[in-house]
Formats: sequence, structure tokens, C-alpha cells
Amino acid sequence: MPPPTVPFFLTSTTLATAAKPQRQQLPAQPQPPSCGAKTPADSLAAAYTARMRLNPHLALRLFDHLLRSGADPDPIAYALALARCARERAHPAAAQLHGHAAKSGAASHRRVRNGLIHAYSVCGMLCDARKVFDYGPEVDMIAWNCLLRGYAQGRDAGALREFFARMPARDSVSWNTVIAWCVVNGEHEEAVAVFREMLVSSECQPDRVTLVSVISAIAYLGALAQGLWAHAYVCRKEIEVDEKLSSALINMYSKCGFIEGAVYVFENSCALRSVDTWNAMLAGFTASGCSERALELFTRMESSGFVPNKITFNSLLNACSHAGFVEEGVGYFERMTNSYSIVPDIAHYGCMVDLFCRAGLFEKAEEMIQMMPMEPDAAVWKALVGACRTYKNFELGKKAGHRLIEAAPNDHAGYVLLSNIYALDGNWKGVHKVRKLMLDCGVQKVPGSSSIELDGVIHEFISGDKSHSRKRDVYQMLSEICQQLKIAGYAPDTSQVLLDIDDEDVKESSLALHSEKLALAFGLISTAPGTPIRIVKNLRVCGDCHNVIKLLSKIYGRCIIVRDANRFHRFREGSCSCGDYW
Repeated sequence: MPPPTVPFFLTSTTLATAAKPQRQQLPAQPQPPSCGAKTPADSLAAAYTARMRLNPHLALRLFDHLLRSGADPDPIAYALALARCARERAHPAAAQLHGHAAKSGAASHRRVRNGLIHAYSVCGMLCDARKVFDYGPEVDMIAWNCLLRGYAQGRDAGALREFFARMPARDSVSWNTVIAWCVVNGEHEEAVAVFREMLVSSECQPDRVTLVSVISAIAYLGALAQGLWAHAYVCRKEIEVDEKLSSALINMYSKCGFIEGAVYVFENSCALRSVDTWNAMLAGFTASGCSERALELFTRMESSGFVPNKITFNSLLNACSHAGFVEEGVGYFERMTNSYSIVPDIAHYGCMVDLFCRAGLFEKAEEMIQMMPMEPDAAVWKALVGACRTYKNFELGKKAGHRLIEAAPNDHAGYVLLSNIYALDGNWKGVHKVRKLMLDCGVQKVPGSSSIELDGVIHEFISGDKSHSRKRDVYQMLSEICQQLKIAGYAPDTSQVLLDIDDEDVKESSLALHSEKLALAFGLISTAPGTPIRIVKNLRVCGDCHNVIKLLSKIYGRCIIVRDANRFHRFREGSCSCGDYW
């Protein structure tokens, strides 16, 4: 019989019902084999197991051949086959292996049981994984961690936390699983809290995987002091900095507004550099408004022999877009396909649309949208609507705004941008119509939120919120700020208040309570003169706040760095690295 050409789980043969082929009856041997001697079948099984170790991608096919040979699989063969099921998310094959292992008596073996728990967990079959876990013999740390990973892949945060708390002991894999879950699910503050709990517990030492996750969480929070401590911990514990950890450090320093820290890590990782490391530094320069440095770094990258990829050109095109380098951007877009045979994806086309929109070249932007081989996504329409708002191209903005809502009906940004277009055009009927549509669709506007780190503690401010513990000090500082602005001849830009209100005082009061201004006031009263102030905002900074912060950086002699949903704004001595707000 010729060997099968497809894996066993795609044929009519099933492990659960497969019967062993009848062996030819041989005459009785005068002397039985000595104790411990291997039979030919055992040797054949061992040979297949060895091949499965060497060729894990063929584990299922080889296991099928092993069964057809008439030999009995050993526990290691089951474990290797189950590992392949987990990698391929092949739940039916794992179930067949489970049935066969139960019949042969191998299911109670530790490695087989752990393999079943792991395979069921990664396939999303937590009930099956839990049955194997609960009804088997005493489980070890590997079994606990396998099931913990299964809970981490699900959406039940409570079940994950409860199971983690129940663990009799926890190693670095256990802690890393929970911390990584927090980062993936946007629970960045909890990720840092779990890391601190890990240090206090002294159950195990953090490793590279731990630090990559924690530093990624810190990067999102923009907590520079915590990031500096994490970097110092890496150095103090002599944790080896590989490509992933160096990229995480570069990303963290960039997102915390300390671009020179990112440069330091990059320049001291010469032997560890990969394309990902170069991309992290390129993205850092781009987000920090250092477009020229990004282009210079790309030249260094090419001369060093590294081949750029899609992510590289995405950062380059973004850098050109933010700096207004239209010709350079077009040149890089063409080089991407002509020199490196990279097919542009939706992100690259979106960068080109944004490039033309920021320059006010609406005809070229529309041409780029029409020539795209795929349907424009929300990012493309958002770039077009934002530019129409800046350049007061209301008709095109209304059309693009409706397309944006169609592309992302559950995103509040589309409704807000279209509503702003109508408000700037004085069409309050259109504003109310869009807001009613937003209400009917059950979409809620995300309130503006800004955070600032002080002595390792993150303080958050919500636009219009007066509940902060130091609200009296903050509002006294706001009053002083308003007086300083009046002395400097500043007049609030009430056109940023897109409400149907005629009272200018009400509009000015609304502007004064924007979250970034509250955070800045808190920073001014809580830090020493001359200390840089770093603020992270969840939404885009409005035009009035941009102008106010620019002026305050000169009045108070401070470097003020604001990271919003769009990019970094670095204010110093009355100017901003990102240029004028648009």
C-alpha cells in the first residue's frame, strides 16, 4: 500500500476509530525477548518520533504513517503531533489524537496531557482544555501555564485574573502571559501594576520578554520616568538587549518625547540592528517631527546594506507628509515599487493622500484615491476631511465626511469631523442632523483626556472635569495663565468651539477647560522652573490649545511636549517643531 499523500485528518481515516492492522500470527519462540529489549515495532516507533523531532512541520503526516505501520506511538510522538495541532489551530485533529491516546492509555502521560491542554487552549476550546486539566492526575507548572494562555486568548478578563490568582506557583511564563494580555487589550496601567507585583512577589526574575511588554505599556502611557527606570533595570540586571528589546526601548523613548534617548539606544545597538530596529528609529523621528533626520537615517540604512520593507516606506512617506516634502514623497513612493518591488498597500496610499491633502493639492489627492486598487479605508477619508476643514473646502469635505462614516460607522471621529465641517460652514441644521445620526447609531464621542507624569505617578485630566484632587491649585494657575495670555495680546480662537452658541464668554470658558490646558497648569505648579513638561492626549490637540501652548512655552521658558492622537508637538520659546497647526 503506497504511503498517504495528505495528512490523516483530511482523509477518511480517523484516529478515534482507526483499528490496528491485523498482524500475521507467528509461531511461538522458544525464548521470549529479555526484559528491556526493543521489538522491531518499538524501533520503528522511535525512528518516526526522531523524524517528527527533526521535521515538526510534518509531525501530523509522520504520525499518520506511524499508525499505518502498525507500531504504537510513544508519549513523545503524541506530544509532537499535538504541538503541530496547536500551531495549525487544528482542533479536529487534536480531538482525534485525544481519542486515540485515551484508548492506548497514553492520555494520562504528563507530556501528552500538557500537549492536549495546550492544543485545546490555543484552538479556543477552553472547556475541553479545562476537562483535561481538572480530571487528570496532578498537574505541573507547564499545564497551569498552558491553560493560563488559553484564558489570555479569550475575552473573559475576570476568569484570567481568577485563574492567575489560583496558581500555586508562578514562573516568568505565567507573569509574562498576564502582562502581555494587559498590553494587547489596552490595559497599559494594569500591565505596569502587574510588573510591580511581579517584582514584589520575588517568585521569579523578569526576563527580556517581560521587559519588552512592560516597556511597550510605558511607551503608550508616555511615562518617561518609568521608562528610564525600566531601562536602568535592564542595565543593572545585565539583561541581554536583543533586537526586540532595543526596538521597544527606541519606541518608548520616542513616544515619551525624549528622542535623544531613542538615538542613544539606536547608536549603541550596532551589532544588534535589524530592519525592525531601523524602522523603530525612523518612526521615532517621524512622530517627533524630525522629518529631515528620518530621511537622513534612511540614507544611512541603505548604505549599511539593509533592505527596507513596507514599514520603512510607511514611515518615510509619513515624514514627507508632516514636513510638506511633496516631491520627495512622490519620489519615495516610486522608488518603493521600481527599486524594491514593494507593492503599495492601503497604508502607503493613505500616506500619499495625506501628503497631497496637507499641501492643499486636492486634485492630486482625489486622483490618488481613484487610482487605488483597493477600496479607500477610514484613514484615507479622514485625511481628506481634515484637510478640507483646514483649507475650508466645505463641499468636498461634506462628501468625504459621509464616505468616512460609511467606512467606519462605529468610530466617533467621522461624525465629529463631519459635524465640524458643517459648523464651520455655519450650517447648524447639518450639525444637528449628523449628531442625531451619531445618536441613532449608538456612537458616543470620546471625551478629551490628557495625562502628565509626576514622580512616576500618572495624573489624568478630562476636558471640563473639575474633580481633580488639586483642582483649586490648577484653577488658580489657569487664572494666572489667562492673565499672562491677555498681557501678551492673545485672543481666544472661539471658532474652535463648534457649538451653536452666541455668547463668546461661554465659548472662551469652554476652551479654557480643555484637558491639555488643565494638564499643563498642573505641570507648571508641580515642577521646577525650566523642567520640560510632557503631556499625552488621547485626541488631537485643537488649534486654540496649540497656539496657547506655543505662547506659554515662551512666557514660562519651558519646553512643552504634547503627544496627541496624530503626532508630537514640541513647543519651545514660542515655536513648535511641527510648524503651524493645521
